[in-house]
Amino acid sequence: MGNWYTLSSIEKIFEQKFSIATGVQLLWKGRDSFQTIFDAIQHAKQFIGLQFYIFKNDETGVALAKLLKQKSREGVKVYLLYDHFGSFGTSKSFWDEMKREGIQIKASHPFKWTAPFHYVHRDHRKLIVIDSKKAFTGGLNIANEYSGFHLRRRSRGWRDTGVLVEGPIVNDLFDTFKKSWKTWSGQKIVLKGIQDDSSSPLPKSQIPALPIFAYSRRRRQRMRKLLSYSIDQAHICILLTTAYFIPSRRLIRKLEDAVGRGVRVRLLVPGKSDVPAASYAGRAFFSRLLKAGIEIYTYRGEMLHAKTYLFDHCWAIIGSTNLDYQSLRYNDEGNIGILDSTFGLKMGGVFEEDLKNSNCIDREAWHKRPFLEKMKEHFFALFKKRL
Repeated sequence: MGNWYTLSSIEKIFEQKFSIATGVQLLWKGRDSFQTIFDAIQHAKQFIGLQFYIFKNDETGVALAKLLKQKSREGVKVYLLYDHFGSFGTSKSFWDEMKREGIQIKASHPFKWTAPFHYVHRDHRKLIVIDSKKAFTGGLNIANEYSGFHLRRRSRGWRDTGVLVEGPIVNDLFDTFKKSWKTWSGQKIVLKGIQDDSSSPLPKSQIPALPIFAYSRRRRQRMRKLLSYSIDQAHICILLTTAYFIPSRRLIRKLEDAVGRGVRVRLLVPGKSDVPAASYAGRAFFSRLLKAGIEIYTYRGEMLHAKTYLFDHCWAIIGSTNLDYQSLRYNDEGNIGILDSTFGLKMGGVFEEDLKNSNCIDREAWHKRPFLEKMKEHFFALFKKRL
């Protein structure tokens, strides 16, 4: 494995120090992921902070709300922050019922008639912090399609990825949550009598973990620089999985340069997207990427919604950031970077499993796709910065 990714070099690019995770659990199977998350919440003793782009009042949302109300009645402090646009379809009565049980709830990026164009900015983060012990982040939202409940109705589910972490990084993630809460509620989170485990002796397993949260223009710029750096430093392989792929010219050049110096670059995208316009816009660049030697795979079956990036099997980024303009320029995003070859091998294994359920795009066959498809791609590519 390459050792060219170092703590100091990554910290210099992102302008933030690494934290420590004493445990990192990769979650990538819908039912198992939600069971793990629900079990962790069930064991909460002091506080729970939740931050989600989409929180539906379907069976999955109702089940989580029931658990949160139970924990609130037990004396656990519960804070829930949802994005106004992402959760627009969730009924007011659903939120009101949770508030009556003592759960504090706020909406981020609410629509304002005085600044309607600001509504393009969304809080796309997915974060759960439980006491000072465990935290979750990733790509999944609170809805049936992510949790496996869809299987009971024979509808299409979504394939997503997240991580559950333990150790000092949990407090760092809670600090991030508290900043968001103060931004949208105007109030600080003050928890009295809370036990902080950060001073406890650390176990031997100490994994370097970096919270990569972007919630301002400057931090989004740092995130883009970190992605560019990660691509530039790769010597062996780059594995990219993203739900929405609309590359900038700079990103395309970076990937072309990587192939030029002998790096194997593989890109996994959905075979069928829930946002067809974005899918067509991204496909407009496939010919150039294929010509450069980049391997492109389209996922079959479930809707691919994961956002994971692995470089040389040692530096991984998992979270909510897609490789499109919306994520990299406008959204508030949340990810965790893990610098660890053992975890990187697990991530690589998941990527290989996904490829078993994917189609590899053949360059010659791609050139022969229907003319109408090419027209759609070029048309939607005109609006690539707003999709």
